Amino acid sequence: MDTFSFRLEATCGTARAALLTTPHGTIPTPAFMPVATQASVKALTPAEARACGSHILLCNAYHLALRPGVEVVEAFGGLHAFMGWDGPLLTDSGGFQVYSLGDLRKVTEEGILFQSHLDGSTHWLTPETAIRNQEGLGADLITCLDECLPYGAPRDALEQAVARTQRWAERCLHARRRADQALFAIVQGGHDLALRRASAEGLVALNCEGYAVGGLSVGEAKDLFLSLAQFTALLLPTHKPRYLMGVGAPDDLVRCIGMGYDLFDCVLPTRAGRTGGIYTHRGRVDITSARWRVERGPLEEGCDCFTCAHFSAGYVHHLFRAQELLAYRLASLHNLRFYQRLVAQARQAILEGRFPAWQEAFLHTYRPTNEEARLAQHQKRLQSRSLREETWH
Repeated sequence: MDTFSFRLEATCGTARAALLTTPHGTIPTPAFMPVATQASVKALTPAEARACGSHILLCNAYHLALRPGVEVVEAFGGLHAFMGWDGPLLTDSGGFQVYSLGDLRKVTEEGILFQSHLDGSTHWLTPETAIRNQEGLGADLITCLDECLPYGAPRDALEQAVARTQRWAERCLHARRRADQALFAIVQGGHDLALRRASAEGLVALNCEGYAVGGLSVGEAKDLFLSLAQFTALLLPTHKPRYLMGVGAPDDLVRCIGMGYDLFDCVLPTRAGRTGGIYTHRGRVDITSARWRVERGPLEEGCDCFTCAHFSAGYVHHLFRAQELLAYRLASLHNLRFYQRLVAQARQAILEGRFPAWQEAFLHTYRPTNEEARLAQHQKRLQSRSLREETWH
């Protein structure tokens, strides 16, 4: 595929820096992909996402197929033209979103029969329609349809999901028609090492352009997540890009870059920003707390984001307390810039052969979210999603 290449520039232990070339530009890795689920990074314009240091965005084929519809996006000339972004794009097939619908979907060998979270209408998502949707949208990097199961699923269910994910990946390969898109197969297997290995080996044999790791950060303890991520990374080809799906707490990013992953995505920078969560090199802080009321300095000293260059932390605190819409934009700008600076610093440390020392220094300073609170937040989001989905029954 002449329009797609992956070239390693340097390694430092298992951490790696590379250049991922696509029809819409080259991505220096490791790279963080802001989530633009519905063709928009919430509260930010494409130019602002670019100014924060973003090289690639992630959109979701499931949401866009339901609204506004793939045919509408095609009529505008594809996703790049539709959303005003001229850089690389990756689309998620929608398998994870359909998984999250719970009882509103039924998985069969043919595909997934599901009810729309918008209006309850019934739809089929098959490997063929997943590819057709993503080809219509026109992203540079596309993903196979997979079956993701929740943490704690029984082994027999995991075995069936791994086997089905393999068969669906083969159907996705057979269904593709465009030569200017790189296809990523998604490794599954839950928390079972033997199944993770079987999934990786089967998918690697298909010789896709890239490989993603799914089914992690779905409610398991952090130690287990990290051990599974590290185990799986070692099963993937060194000459192809590795994408760790849906993982993005800053400390997790830094650890997983050290494992050899190249691409990451997560809603945390903008989701946390909209609720007053501000990321700093010492951890996440709550800007709505009273202690920020008269803070004249920026959200973080030394930050070069638009928000820190123009506004005080006290002003951002005021905007949140007054429920001004500008608060969401300013917080999101800072958080996204924090993330992009973080991966850029990691990349530079790899290129200069000092990644282990840089990683250790960051993790020594950064205070992660309390583990119990993290798992409780995950469960709360699942419950909230279930309640929303029940409203149209």
